[in-house]
Amino acid sequence: MIKLIEDKLTEEQKMLRDVAAEFTRNEIEPRDKWMDDNGFDWDLAKKITDAGFMAANIPEVYGGGGGGIVDNAIVAYEMARGSGSIATFVGGHWLSTNLILENGTEEQRAKYMPEAVAGKIFAFGLTESNAGSDAAAIKSVATETEDGWILNGGKAWITNSGVADYYIILAMTDPELGTKGISAFIVPKDAEGLGIGKFEHKFGVRGSATCELAFDNIKLPKEALLGKRGKGFVMAMQTLDIGRLIAGAVVAGICEHAFEISKAYVNERKAFGKPIKAFQDVAFRFADIRAEIDAMLLLSYEAAFKKDAGLPCSIEAAEAKLFATTKGTQICLKCQEVFGGNGMSNEYDIGRLVRDVTVWSVMEGATGILRMIVSGAVLK
Repeated sequence: MIKLIEDKLTEEQKMLRDVAAEFTRNEIEPRDKWMDDNGFDWDLAKKITDAGFMAANIPEVYGGGGGGIVDNAIVAYEMARGSGSIATFVGGHWLSTNLILENGTEEQRAKYMPEAVAGKIFAFGLTESNAGSDAAAIKSVATETEDGWILNGGKAWITNSGVADYYIILAMTDPELGTKGISAFIVPKDAEGLGIGKFEHKFGVRGSATCELAFDNIKLPKEALLGKRGKGFVMAMQTLDIGRLIAGAVVAGICEHAFEISKAYVNERKAFGKPIKAFQDVAFRFADIRAEIDAMLLLSYEAAFKKDAGLPCSIEAAEAKLFATTKGTQICLKCQEVFGGNGMSNEYDIGRLVRDVTVWSVMEGATGILRMIVSGAVLK
């Protein structure tokens, strides 16, 4: 790890990194191709829970690891070095539990955090089929009643949908107010009226679960409201800061995986009587890749350290995600190129990494949205 980051980590965080790296080598990386072919791995998810990674950011009072967002970034990077799918799975879970931690009542935290520690999976539902970046366009509606709420509508492209035990769903409670009329609700998977569609056969990160959700007159109690009425959009944007800096760490991990396997290949593969790493065109691309991965990590950790310090990090998180996803696809394609024709074969892992890193370019904020956020700040 980069010394500047290493020097800022606590001894506990360094231990977490080493444990996560070993767990990834032994348990996650060997299962990545299987997940790409078969989908979500329930047995591996249980092992991750048992190892404590799902609860890394949950306070010790609830049975969690007591870490912060830096701890999440550490685990995300290490796990992504073995599987982009698993890093996507745990990242989606962390976003949802953090929403409850930061915005829930003490009763909600006391109820749901121990369940997360015990292995219950959480998902965050903002996106709809016609409303992704434009959150004000969501059509899901929660209508207040005397004893609670009635939820109608649906969601699409929600990480962990179909395997989650709880969903944090954003819905309009006051549509005439636009984004100021969006509220958040905690919806259990067994809620009557919750319909779960078929699993999407995605281009990449196939080992993470994604289904369409439908809400048909779901009755929710008053205590299902998370945070204050009308504050759902603000809460979502704050938690997306975390999602974006984690995205930077995940993409760095996928690129690190691509870097390592392509480095091994150029050391072994020979052309014209010498290893292909001896050719300047091949060697120079590895210099660029190394610098770019290190830059991804620096940006992601800078945002994570600021978040844990209680400082604003929206711009830093957007920069981390913007840089990582625009460079990440290029890096993995450069790595694929050095394999020549072999890079087009599913017998080699590199093609899967290209697909996985590409999917991250549209998650947690599309590139155009991130450029709007950053340019708006720097040109103010």
